[in-house]
Amino acid sequence: MSVCEEGEEENWTWKMSEVASLHTQRAPSPVSSCVYMKSNVSMREPPYLRDGPSPVSSCVSMKSNVSMREPPYLRDGPSSGFSSVSMKSNVSMREPPYLRDGPSPVSSCVSMKSNLSMREPPYLRDGPSSGFSSVSMKSNVSMREPPYLSDGPAVTSDPVGGRADQIRYVSCQTSTSSSCQKHISHHDTEAALQLDSHQPVHEGLQRVKDQHKTSMKNRYESVFEGVKLQEHQTLLNRIYTQLYIIEGESEGVNEEHEVLQMEKSYKTLQDTPINCNDIFDPSPEPGYEEKRREKKDKIKTVLTKGIAGIGKTVSVQKFILDWAEGKANQDVDFMFVLPFRELNLIKDHQYSLHRLLLDFHPELQHLDSKIYDECTVVFIFDGLDESRITLMFTDSKKVSDVSETSSVGVLMSNLMKGDLLPSALIWITTRPAAANQIPSKYINRVTEIQGFNDPQKEEYFRKRISDEHQASRIISHIRRARSLHIMCHIPVFCWISATVLQNILKQDLSAEIPQTLTEMYIHFLLIQTSMRNQKYEERDPEKLLQSNRDVIVKLAELAFNQLMKGNVMFYEEDLRESGIDVTDASVYSGICTEIFREESVIYHRKVYSFVHLSFQEFFAALYVFFCYLHKNSEVLKMFLTGKSRTQCGNVSLDVFLKGVMNKALKSKTGHLDLFLRFLHGISLESNQRVLQDLLIHTENNPESIKKIIHNLKRGQKNNVSPERWMNLSHCLIEMKNNSVVEEMQAFLKSGSKDKRLSLAQCSTLANMILMSEEVMDEFDLKKYKIISSREGQRRLLPAVRNCRKALLTACDLSDQHCEIVASALQSSNSSLRELDLSNNRLQDSNLKLLSAGLKSPNCQLNTLRLTACDLSDQHCEIVASALQSSNSSLRELDLSNNRLQDSNLKLLSAGLKSPNCQLNTLRLTACDLTDQHCEIVASVLQSSNSSLRELDLSNNRLQDSSLKLLSAGLKSPNCQLNTLRFEFHIHSLMLIIISAVKIRALTYVIHFLS
Repeated sequence: MSVCEEGEEENWTWKMSEVASLHTQRAPSPVSSCVYMKSNVSMREPPYLRDGPSPVSSCVSMKSNVSMREPPYLRDGPSSGFSSVSMKSNVSMREPPYLRDGPSPVSSCVSMKSNLSMREPPYLRDGPSSGFSSVSMKSNVSMREPPYLSDGPAVTSDPVGGRADQIRYVSCQTSTSSSCQKHISHHDTEAALQLDSHQPVHEGLQRVKDQHKTSMKNRYESVFEGVKLQEHQTLLNRIYTQLYIIEGESEGVNEEHEVLQMEKSYKTLQDTPINCNDIFDPSPEPGYEEKRREKKDKIKTVLTKGIAGIGKTVSVQKFILDWAEGKANQDVDFMFVLPFRELNLIKDHQYSLHRLLLDFHPELQHLDSKIYDECTVVFIFDGLDESRITLMFTDSKKVSDVSETSSVGVLMSNLMKGDLLPSALIWITTRPAAANQIPSKYINRVTEIQGFNDPQKEEYFRKRISDEHQASRIISHIRRARSLHIMCHIPVFCWISATVLQNILKQDLSAEIPQTLTEMYIHFLLIQTSMRNQKYEERDPEKLLQSNRDVIVKLAELAFNQLMKGNVMFYEEDLRESGIDVTDASVYSGICTEIFREESVIYHRKVYSFVHLSFQEFFAALYVFFCYLHKNSEVLKMFLTGKSRTQCGNVSLDVFLKGVMNKALKSKTGHLDLFLRFLHGISLESNQRVLQDLLIHTENNPESIKKIIHNLKRGQKNNVSPERWMNLSHCLIEMKNNSVVEEMQAFLKSGSKDKRLSLAQCSTLANMILMSEEVMDEFDLKKYKIISSREGQRRLLPAVRNCRKALLTACDLSDQHCEIVASALQSSNSSLRELDLSNNRLQDSNLKLLSAGLKSPNCQLNTLRLTACDLSDQHCEIVASALQSSNSSLRELDLSNNRLQDSNLKLLSAGLKSPNCQLNTLRLTACDLTDQHCEIVASVLQSSNSSLRELDLSNNRLQDSSLKLLSAGLKSPNCQLNTLRFEFHIHSLMLIIISAVKIRALTYVIHFLS
């Protein structure tokens, strides 16, 4: 392009800064003004032209106005020149560019070839103009926000092209084909940002804050199910269901697939539910409300974990929307969202923090970079597990200035460490496997999203399915198919199930409903290909089938390649690696609209992913089975060893699947567990028939199937870890083989007293009890003979989740055992009503872990027995705190056969006197009670909060003095006692009777002493 006259340079610099800032006043222009944009994707509203008298013609030409919300509004105003707007494509426009006209002595022109992710494009407001003004937009598809070209320190590379320390330029093309280009220096742009400096600082800041809030509200007020298509858009506030976020984390390394881990979750910290808007607030404690009012002691850095599809991003979205709408966290000035999937695209570029924020949030263009330290700022890093950026917390460059340039990884690390903007609040979301990337010393709170509980699952289906009868049928089916019911903890799987089951029942009410995970995903795939066949005009069935096959196999190859690398987000180079032409990527996402998604993000770069991790694993399994049928030796060799590897072209299905199983069993994190489960499901002949058009060939060998089942069941004898064995059991379920369960039932019915359970059998038994629709009345751990007692007990204990009464007497319980029991008490559908821990020498840590379960709002425990547990002061204090909890549900507490000290009972009495205490029965038999003990008990009976109806003091040699002290409590009008059990000399009987004359229906159990 030609360069404008040098004499105009001073005015040109001023105008270019003005256009870049988008909102500054412009002077009258005697010459032409033009803005040319080739790509303005995802604009919300089309250009607004204010009409007025015009001496010359005005025209608007639009060849394509797809998905436009409002057509251009032309409002007349004075104009001495020709004004035209040409838009060839205005797809999904949000807001048009805003250009406020004012006096301008020379021409102003802007050309943007790529304005990705634009949120607010130029706004054209007409005023006096003696020249020619035109705006041409060739493509306005799917833009969020364009990269905003602003000032910043020198950088070594510019994502848009060229060196950012050399130039920041915009260009234009006028109606007479003349063009001009000018460079804007760092200082020029900085000067432009100060144009409104005559206004009060606080007014300017407030204006930017308001613009930022509006922008964030527009971006986050809608939510999408599946992929981001207009027809799937729903207002978040209309459908949002509060997810269960708890404070605490699972201890140790995850040894199983995150989805399968939903079946059991051993929490080590107190299960404290947190509303997403309170994520930075301290936990409730004395003085909590005062601190909250004074906005003190905010949690600085929060890490929220959750499996794929559980609702992490939606929780972030709700947090931002409530803030933007003025409903919560109004002490926060700015919220900046930096998704790792987008940061990956610029990981090799150099940025200052201020420059980076301008690219992600262009509405900050008027913000002075020095203001960050004076504002309350929240940074949200969504999707740490999607990051391909190396975070450096040791030996890394220290950055403490928002205008200092460094790599994106260094910037993120310094923000998280607190070296950069130490007052900023940080919220990081991640899948569990990636949580350890950030050292724990930089994390102040860990939370976990647990997804839907059972009532919320039903609520989801009833909201989504308008036909009440159909909704009830689908809910009933999901409940019966326990493997599907467990997966419905994940909101995205509820959506998949609803889609599949609705489609099947709509076509045929008597149709067989999918029973397994593999069947569910196969049906979903078939629904998608059927929708695609209706959408496209190809009439030749063979060509249509071939087209479907080519697309699905390519997607399956991509899924497999990236699963083996541990990637869930893909970029153009990943697609090319799997033979997918990036120019045709939209075709792939169009054919599998609900499965594979394409997003346009920062700098018009594309990001691809499957709608959920489980789809990637399903497609990966589909690809591997396709490769087996078509003898793709390169893939087969990845799973085979020894002789079978050299003869992979002739290997049998059972040998191949055994090789895949062995590779999955070696995984320390279980990342191949679901993949293995799908692969065994696809190998079933009935599922191959459904996929025949895709697979071309099928294999039906009953002998090979028998060997596959035998290989899976050998895991029992090999004593693989409980996590691995449970997944092998799921593989058998996918093959519709119930032999393991049937064999276990036969073993239990035989009543054999000599045969001991193997570790794998312990896992199987626990799983059977958990998967049963009926709640077990009593689970007695001691009655099961186990080869390795402590490990076997650990594997059996999860069964307490689905029983009413758990007898764990004399089991030498460890912290790990107590964690499992606490987890059962915290479970949203906990059935446990009675827990007997008698004759265990409990440690302080044991009971502390249990108390977390007792304080949970989900805990429904009525009876707790701690007889002969050698209780200490610490134990009694922990029990008292559980009784004082607002969630306390205990009705009976048995502390018999503990040699209680005065201090023990005094600590316990604090809980008994609490207004939250619901205890009806207290048993203190054989506790060697003294006068001091009886005095403490009497004080409890006298308490205005006393709820005791039954008190058992049997087998204590109470003296007359003890009974006299006790009688003071019995005389109290607050005493609610109905039953008193005690042991006394006959001459003491009258003392008690006289004391208790006011007690209605008081009964005695009399033990005469010689």
